[in-house]
Amino acid sequence: MAFPSKESSDGLKIIHAGLFRMGTYSMAKAYRILGYKTFHGLDEPSREDWCLLEEAAEATWPSVPKARARPPFSRNDWDRIWGSKYEAVCDTAAPFTLELFKAYPDAKVVLVQRDFDSWWPSFQTEIVDKLFTPFFDYLIFLAWHLVGFRAGHAMRKLVFGFFNAKTKEEIEAHGGETYDRFFREIRATVPPERLLEYKMGSGWKPLCEFLGKDIPDVPFPFANDKAAHSKGVEEKQKKIYLAMSKNAALGIMGLAAVGAGWWAFF
Repeated sequence: MAFPSKESSDGLKIIHAGLFRMGTYSMAKAYRILGYKTFHGLDEPSREDWCLLEEAAEATWPSVPKARARPPFSRNDWDRIWGSKYEAVCDTAAPFTLELFKAYPDAKVVLVQRDFDSWWPSFQTEIVDKLFTPFFDYLIFLAWHLVGFRAGHAMRKLVFGFFNAKTKEEIEAHGGETYDRFFREIRATVPPERLLEYKMGSGWKPLCEFLGKDIPDVPFPFANDKAAHSKGVEEKQKKIYLAMSKNAALGIMGLAAVGAGWWAFF
């Protein structure tokens, strides 16, 4: 069962500082059980959400390839993307943890750190290898021009920016350094009373004590292992392919109609 939130929805209450493939979907489900309206990138964000995420990446890391010039995000900007709609954020929000904490200094930060040697192969296989291929270039071009979908553009800019990279090879070269810096800077920035270092498998007690919540009478959720993540990504890609196919068919019909109209004049 889910507990209704008794807290104000004025901005973020929880910033989940765990990177992709560090149990973020399980934690998102846990926050929801505790009554928090929670964002996670696997829950089909809207087209507008992806456009805002792309703007956030450009504003945070202006040197990313093909970034448009933007001023740093303000509290109002973060409210547009997450703060006015959610109480907790996971997954694609994590790389922005320091910026979000600056905008929401009363939020609590939950840090989950997976051992680098076990995390990196999963992250590389499920995220990097899927984002940076010639086929993905083709896919995001069609997704944008046929259905107005910017998820691929946003994710590429986020990953490039987070790893201070302009190529896939640079992402891989900067992996360990970026990982170490991310967790080091969070520990140096967030006051101890607002930071929980949560270890996956610890159950409800440390999380509920930190958030001031009663322990729910349901097991702690476990979701989105590697197989489940791959399946989820494939299902989303199928939806995009279907939408692109429909739009492409309409486009072809439209071109045929225009062609017929031109031929009528000759």
